Amino acid sequence: MTRALFIAGAILALTACAGGGQKPSQRTVAQINRVLTNAPGAAQPSTIVAAELAFSRAARERGQWTAFRMFAAPGALLHGKNGPFPIEPWLATQIDPPAAVQWEPRAVAISCDGALAVSQGRYLDPDGKVGNFVTVWERQADGEYRYVFDVGGDDVPQPPPRKPVEEGNIVVTAIDAVQGLVASCPRSGAAIPPPPAIAVGEEGKTDARLSRDGTLRWRWEHRADGTRYAAADYFYEGRWLTAFEQSLAPTGE
Repeated sequence: MTRALFIAGAILALTACAGGGQKPSQRTVAQINRVLTNAPGAAQPSTIVAAELAFSRAARERGQWTAFRMFAAPGALLHGKNGPFPIEPWLATQIDPPAAVQWEPRAVAISCDGALAVSQGRYLDPDGKVGNFVTVWERQADGEYRYVFDVGGDDVPQPPPRKPVEEGNIVVTAIDAVQGLVASCPRSGAAIPPPPAIAVGEEGKTDARLSRDGTLRWRWEHRADGTRYAAADYFYEGRWLTAFEQSLAPTGE
């Protein structure tokens, strides 16, 4: 992998009790908050980090596609080779592989009211390939978060293999933080300006959706060469900013 140590790996130990889609305890959320950066306010990215790691843990322990079924919201979309499609009918035909892809988030953008969030991160598949993913999470009526959109793709090209560590050498590795980006809440009575306009592509090849409170937008695009693109924008201190954007190589799946 391109990074030797994830701080989210430490968070995984904190969320061990949250596997199987269970809501993390207040203590667990508080512990995760302490290792997140830039995560003040009522809407806490820690809840999404905990959901991602519980999702990944369920994939490892209960089966990859079983976990995808467990954490999917009704009508959830998967962005495949021809564009996004409803994932539930497709999942009904899938058999869990012997070993699951594992993933961890690197950044989370969340709306002011906490009802919508977008996560971006890295994954490692059983064959040793690494790549990126973007997942959109929506809080359900029961208070739990389920994903409504997911896209992922391998690095092209793959990073070179890491050199083996010779006996006696001391290796110092960097620790990545999970970045939390929280949208600003509007002042009482103040209207939130709409996010910047985006180019309208071919019908059925691009879409953008805004959170109910108007502070977070997520968008996807399926380009002519098969490249899949996803991004998140959030309202922060009076202006719209791009939280992150991801381009993924065409996929055969």
